[in-house]
Amino acid sequence: MSHQTGIKANEQLAKVFGKAKNGKIRVIKVSIENEQLCCSATADVKKDWERDYDKLLSPLFEANVPCYVLYRLDAKQSLGYGWLLISWTPDTASIRQKMVYASTKATLKTDFGTAYITEELHATTLEETTLEGYKKHKREFAAPAPLTMREEEIKELRKTEVRTDISTDSRHQTLGGISCPLTEATRQAVGDLVRGNYDYLQFRIDLEEERIHVSHAAKIELSELPKQIPQDHARYHLYLFKHTHEGDYMESFVFVYSMPGYACSVRERMMYSSCKAPFLDELSAMGVDIVKKLEIDSGNELTEAYLQEEVHPKKILHRPAFAKPKGPPNRGAKRLTRPTNEDEV
Repeated sequence: MSHQTGIKANEQLAKVFGKAKNGKIRVIKVSIENEQLCCSATADVKKDWERDYDKLLSPLFEANVPCYVLYRLDAKQSLGYGWLLISWTPDTASIRQKMVYASTKATLKTDFGTAYITEELHATTLEETTLEGYKKHKREFAAPAPLTMREEEIKELRKTEVRTDISTDSRHQTLGGISCPLTEATRQAVGDLVRGNYDYLQFRIDLEEERIHVSHAAKIELSELPKQIPQDHARYHLYLFKHTHEGDYMESFVFVYSMPGYACSVRERMMYSSCKAPFLDELSAMGVDIVKKLEIDSGNELTEAYLQEEVHPKKILHRPAFAKPKGPPNRGAKRLTRPTNEDEV
């Protein structure tokens, strides 16, 4: 989910946007000043887009000051030339600046014309604003989503596994989850979470009556989230993770299943494990769009960097191939058997 600030383009910038459609302007730098989107600089087309790129863009980016840059490419579409939108949000900028620019980007795109923007680039370092940085971004964007190490192993094993299906009609049974009913208070709390009254809910399973109760509901900062994880009991958690990603302000529901190892009874571990899938289905039916499901044994794992990596995993262009383990070194020599007289016949 993304939110906007209500900041709009001023009259001067609106005029520049109108002129830009004729194809003569190469670059438009946009800044937020006095709660308005303002035109900070423009540059006309000099040569082709690649030769203009570094020459025209490098003077526009200030080390600590965010901005937007609209760069006209040479490729045409049905409406005219395509444009690249660069969101410059340096790591050294203040948190407030980052949030304001992230929340205003959608408005900028609407005011300029979303259909004209064919590519986007979010840059946090000056290297990413160069032509080489843009080309690197293009390569990474085109790369397929990486497999986890576990998926790599499964893929490798499937290449060599022996099929044991009896026939095409053979069936395999799996054990389904246990559906525990939700209390009325739990349903009310989930509804309040969706409406924005809370950003954190904690749930517990009553092992005697086998119902799911809400045990805590609050508005908390991310820094307070690890303290909510019990060290002696399993729990389910729903958290609205507020963050920025590639220049966009986002709010993402994250589901956390915490199980503090063997501090819990066997029955408790089995109940929470078995009820998780049906409970997630219930939450989805109630309008909770969960973008990531996590399993942890300690609240210390819930850092901002960890959640960012889980919600927005980085693409890896070159991952080393899975190395199949070698067999035991001392298997002995292969046995040779002489053919019998029957084999010779």
